[in-house]
Amino acid sequence: MENRKDFFSCLDSDTSLKILTCLDDPADLVRICCVSRSWRHYVIANGLWKKLCLRMFPQLFRVASVVELNQHGAKELAEVGSSSSVEWVVLQREHRVYSYLSRALMSSIAMNCIANTVGASSTDNFPQESIDNTLEPRDRISDRYSYWSSNGQSNPDVPETLTYELVSQICVITEINIQPFQAHFQNGAPIYSAKSVRFKMGHAKASLDAVDDEIFSWTYISPEFPMSQENRLQKFRLPEPVLCIGGILQIELLGRVQRQEIDGLLYICVSHVQVLGGSLSPAFNVDILEPSGTFVLKRDQMANCQPVMTSGSESPEVSYEQRARNVRNIVTIFRGQEEIVEDAWDEEEFEIDDFEEEYAL
Repeated sequence: MENRKDFFSCLDSDTSLKILTCLDDPADLVRICCVSRSWRHYVIANGLWKKLCLRMFPQLFRVASVVELNQHGAKELAEVGSSSSVEWVVLQREHRVYSYLSRALMSSIAMNCIANTVGASSTDNFPQESIDNTLEPRDRISDRYSYWSSNGQSNPDVPETLTYELVSQICVITEINIQPFQAHFQNGAPIYSAKSVRFKMGHAKASLDAVDDEIFSWTYISPEFPMSQENRLQKFRLPEPVLCIGGILQIELLGRVQRQEIDGLLYICVSHVQVLGGSLSPAFNVDILEPSGTFVLKRDQMANCQPVMTSGSESPEVSYEQRARNVRNIVTIFRGQEEIVEDAWDEEEFEIDDFEEEYAL
C-alpha cells in the first residue's frame, strides 16, 4: 500500500484534463471531488462542472457571469487580497453554481411549461378565435368550439407563428405537442393543420433599434418537423433537451394544406398546444444583458435546486440528521481507503458542498 500514489501525479495536466472531461455523469464528477483535496482542487481550478454543463446545454455558452443570492460572496471578496485569490473565489462560486445546475438539469421533468400567450402572427376572428384558446385542452367548451385560426391566404407558403411565455425565464424543454383543429361544423369536417412546424426559444429584447425590428432574440431554433393532417395531439420531441433562456417559445407553422370551401382561402387552425419540460426557478434565474444577448446566471441559496415536478428526486421527508449520518458514513468509507492516494483529505481542512454530499450518496 505504501508504494501506491495518486495516478494523476504521473500524468501531465493536459492528459488528466482530457480524462476527466470524458465524464458525462454529474455523479462521477462528485465522486472525483470526494477522493482528495488535490482532486477537488483540480476540478475547481479547471472549471469541470461548467464544462460538463456546457456540453449538456450549449445555450449556456451565453453565460457572462454567475451570481449567488443569499450568499456571503461580498464578504469573501473583501477578505481576499491578491488577484489570484479573487480568481479562486470566482472559480469556487462557479463550481458551486454549476454543480447544483447540473443536478437540476439532469432531473426527470414533466409539466406543461406555458404560463401565458404572447400573440399570434394573425387571427381570423378576434377574440373568438384567439391564441388564448390553445391553452384549453378541450376543443369544445359547452356549445362553443375552442381553437385559434389564422387569416386566410391564397399562397400556401405563407407561414404563421404562435408565441408563448413560459413559466420562468429558465426552463428545460423536451417536447412540444400540437393538436390541429378539425372543423366539424363545415362540410366534410376538414382538418386545418400545417405541413410542418419549427420551434424557436429565446427572450424578448429590451429595446428595438432602427435597423432591427425583431422583438425577440432566439438562442435556439429546432429542426423542421412534418405535421400530419390528423385531429390528435401530435408530439414533437426535440433531438435533445433544450435550455430556454429568457422564457419565450415561438411555434412556426409552415405551409398550408386545407382550403376553406366558403372563400377558397387556405387557413391554419390549432385547438391545443403543450410545451413539456421543467422550470429551474426559483433556485435559478437569469438577467439578460443587452445588447450583447449574454446573461447573468443567478442561483438562490435559499431555494430548492430541483426543477418543478421532478420525479425520482430526494424525498422531502429525509431529515437533516439522516443526511448528516449518510455523509459521515461516506467520509468513513473514503478514510478507510486513504492509503490509495497520497493526498487524502483532512476533515478539518476539506469540506464537501451540500450538493456533493447529497449526490455522492
